[in-house]
Amino acid sequence: MDFRVRNLAKMRRFPTPQDGLRAMAERAPQAEAMAALWLGSVQPLWTTVYAWRRKAATITVALLAGLLFVHVLLGANGMVVYKQKRAEYESLQKRIVLEQKENDLYTQQIQGLKTDEKAIEKEAREQLHYARPGEYVYVPPAPANPVPPPANHSAKK
Repeated sequence: MDFRVRNLAKMRRFPTPQDGLRAMAERAPQAEAMAALWLGSVQPLWTTVYAWRRKAATITVALLAGLLFVHVLLGANGMVVYKQKRAEYESLQKRIVLEQKENDLYTQQIQGLKTDEKAIEKEAREQLHYARPGEYVYVPPAPANPVPPPANHSAKK
């Protein structure tokens, strides 16, 4: 077998680190020119954005504060709903007080019917139409059923 290298000039060799540094040094002016061109086009935009940063931040904070205010006022548990629930709570408290007074009245009536003979006699006379011997009970006749007023058919629908 023949292992001799015939075309040594055509054979490719691996670059050395110095070759890479040399190529980079040769292309450095082109890279600097490209960077300067890029900075020249981006720098005015960046300067404008940098100048507007406070205004943009102020607008963003104001917008977020406005959204938070609307959410607190009109949200699912906002102030409007809170005021409605508060009014409902107060009306229910008033109703509870009225019902409690009514319960107390009924409790007093029940207690009176259990212990007071005059209250028992009064209820027996009024509801059961009882009378003592020698007394007459007058029962008024039942009221006649009132005739309902005729329906007004001339109303517009």
